[in-house]
Order: sequence, then C-alpha cells, then structure tokens
Amino acid sequence: MRKRVVVTGLGTVNPIGNCVKDTWEGICAGKSGISAITKFDTTNFRTKIAGELKNFDPLTFVTQKEVRRFDDFIIYALASAEMAIADSGLTIDDKNTERTGVILGTGIGGLSTMEKEKEVLLNSGTKKLSPFTIPGILANLAAGNIAIRYGAKGPISCTVTACAAGNNAIGDAFRTISHGYADVMITGGVEAAVCPLTIAAFNAMRAISTRNDKPEAASRPFDKDRDGFVISEGSGIVILEELTFALNRGATIYAELSGFGSTSDAFHIAAPPPGHPGAVKCMQLALQDAGVEASDIDYINAHGTSTHLNDTYEIEAITKVFGDHNKNMAVSSTKSMTGHMLGAAGGVEAIISVKSICEGVIPPTINLDNPDPACNLDLVPHRSRKKDVRVAMSNTFGFGGVNAVLVFKKYDE
Repeated sequence: MRKRVVVTGLGTVNPIGNCVKDTWEGICAGKSGISAITKFDTTNFRTKIAGELKNFDPLTFVTQKEVRRFDDFIIYALASAEMAIADSGLTIDDKNTERTGVILGTGIGGLSTMEKEKEVLLNSGTKKLSPFTIPGILANLAAGNIAIRYGAKGPISCTVTACAAGNNAIGDAFRTISHGYADVMITGGVEAAVCPLTIAAFNAMRAISTRNDKPEAASRPFDKDRDGFVISEGSGIVILEELTFALNRGATIYAELSGFGSTSDAFHIAAPPPGHPGAVKCMQLALQDAGVEASDIDYINAHGTSTHLNDTYEIEAITKVFGDHNKNMAVSSTKSMTGHMLGAAGGVEAIISVKSICEGVIPPTINLDNPDPACNLDLVPHRSRKKDVRVAMSNTFGFGGVNAVLVFKKYDE
C-alpha cells in the first residue's frame, strides 16, 4: 500500500522576498520582483533586466569562507533548506538520519563559477584556478552540501531537467517516500543563472524580454503584448514527510502531496508541440496519481512563462484536460511577479501552491492588460482573490520536452 506524503516545512529566497512570509505577502499584493540587472554591466546586452534577489545577506546562512568557495546556487539552496527545516521543526539525528534524503533540481548549476574561473584561466593561467571550481560548478553539490550540513544519509539525487527540474525533484522525492525508501525528503529547486552568458545566450534565442524601460511590466504571461520571459534566480525547498512519521512527531502539516505526473514531448529541443499533448498527458497522469477528478481542481499555478508558444499551448492543454470545469477553476502565473527562475521555478511555485491551499487565496497574474484571445480562461488578472482551495495543481515544462506536474491537496485525516 502506497504511503501518504505531507508537506511540513517551507523555505525560499527569490526576487519577491527572502523568506516565505515576505514572498507570500508580495505575491498576494501583486508585487513585481523584476528590476535592472546589478550583477554585471549590461551596456552591450539587449536585455538589461532580471529577477535578482534583493537585500539578501549570505552571511546569515554561510560563513565568509563558504561565500568565497560556494557558487550562489549552493548558498541559495542552503538558505532555503535552513528555513524549511526550521519551519518543519525537524531534528535530524541518529534515529532518522538514514531515512532522511535530499533531492534538489537545478537547470544549470554553478554557471557563474564556470564563467569566473574560465576568465581566471585565460587571463592568469592554470595555477590561479580555485581548487573549489569543480565543487562550485557541479549541479548535485547543492543537494550534497545540504546533506553534509544536516547529516541526511538517505537517498540523494539531483534532477537537471531545465525548467521542470524543481517539480521533477519534488516528484521523485514524493515517490521515494510513498514507496517506502525514506521517511523525510528535503526537496525543491534552485537556480543562480543571472550572469552574462545566460542573458546573451537567451538573447541569441530571442527568448527573453527586452522591455528594459519598464522592468516590472516585462513579465506578462498570457498577455497579447508579451515579448519573452524574464530570467530570475532563487530557491524553493519543501520538507516532505511520510504521514505517520509526521504525526508521530507532532509536525504541523501544510498540505498533502498526492500526485505527480511526468512525460516527454519527444518533439523539439525548445518548443512545445501545438496543443501540447505531452502536457495534456502529464496533467492527466498527475490527476490519476492523486486519485482526484479534473473537476476537483480549484487552482492551477501555470507554467505561464510569458512566451508566445508556451502560454498559448499550455492554455490549449488545460482546456482539453478540464473541459467544462474550466469555467469553475482559476489559473494564474506567478512568474508574472517572480520572473522565471528556471530550475528553481517548481520549488518556489510548489510553496505558492501550498500557501494558496493554506490561506484560501488565489495569486494573481499581473501585467495582464491585454489578454491574448487564445488564452481565454480565468487567469486572475492583476489582483489576488479569496477562494477556498482544496486541490491545487502546479505545472512546469522545460527544454527538451520535459513535463512535470504536481497535485497538492488540503490535508484531511
């Protein structure tokens, strides 16, 4: 018999806020986290805006020595993990260390470290390269450093599935617990890719917005005037526990994670196919896995990137899956506020979906001033909305045609 899995801890740093409280208040207020890039000189770049962390002090979470040794993506992951574990009230000790694991998703890993150390190599030679270069680049070192810090000796892994990495990680962690391989999993997504190579490369693909004059209005999912996504950074980590384990230690339960779906488009390296049949199947599998009907879904946190094909085809897929229920269901893209955090998106949006259930609030899609006629669902424009949310779905889709969908339910004994 499959074990039930619940969410007991939440932690995040992202362009909206450096904790869950500030993030949720900003999301409900329709606050944009997009601003001019400060991490490097953008003079020669077509895109000069991004979703950077603001007023984040790494020394709250790591030492000065670790700041020098760790890539930002590792620091962001450690910060979010610390908050999530504290929020859960979990103590990892000899009794549970081998039943506690870590699965974290990232799209890229330590790209900034790679950029920096390549410059050192070219300008100063091999002897000046940091011995911490490889540990700063490797994608799995966010999960590895969390496991080392907290003594989590259970299953450990890293999903690298582009923009679906966070959901894939949470889904894999869910299955790890539900099939009996662990009692606790620290899981989610992280990304720190606001750097010259990423911006220039996405500009070359013509994938990101160049609305530099109004950064806060640049991320506009489902809007007719969208011109690409806005890249962001951050991390979102949740603590998942087997239900009996959580109850026995008196944990606060935020929601139940009840379903996960994963499919491949097998179509194109970057674009979804018309109608997005892979997303259709993925949502259907997640519903089936959760044991709920399409008519049970109250809210979908859409992938909603603010790119033409994704927004249009995701809406087509949702319309096909939910049929007549579309008129009773709310859909929004919180990327309109956070920007697109790539591998971290699923982790942060899982937290937002859980908070939506806990607080009975549907987050808005801001900047939806001129809705695309092809995106004709209830997209919650501009302002959040009070509504009882018993079941929420969170969609993520990534380059290479990867699709990953989670279903969260209000916890009932």
